[in-house]
Amino acid sequence: MSNSVLKLFVTGRTRRSREAVRNLRSLLSTRLPPAYDLSVVDVLENPEQAEMDHILATPTLVKHGVEGTIRIIGDLANTEEVVELLGEKGSSEESAEDRKNEEDG
Repeated sequence: MSNSVLKLFVTGRTRRSREAVRNLRSLLSTRLPPAYDLSVVDVLENPEQAEMDHILATPTLVKHGVEGTIRIIGDLANTEEVVELLGEKGSSEESAEDRKNEEDG
């Protein structure tokens, strides 16, 4: 089974764009299950991709799934809300701890 793709749409290398990327990478390594692949899309370089995903503001995180599309706008600093909106409410530090133990062998 392939991983779900999270697309983070940003505008260049602005402070908010950098914060959103940093916050999401931190979430992926500590709070979310390893079932996600991250794609960062700069709307200045790929405006057609932003148009296809109906992006009106940045930064915006998009997750497409069988249950529909989820869009989260902002720098993703509210980690609890992001985890809950992505449908991973049960994923907590336990998941990160399990992954750390697996990596440590």
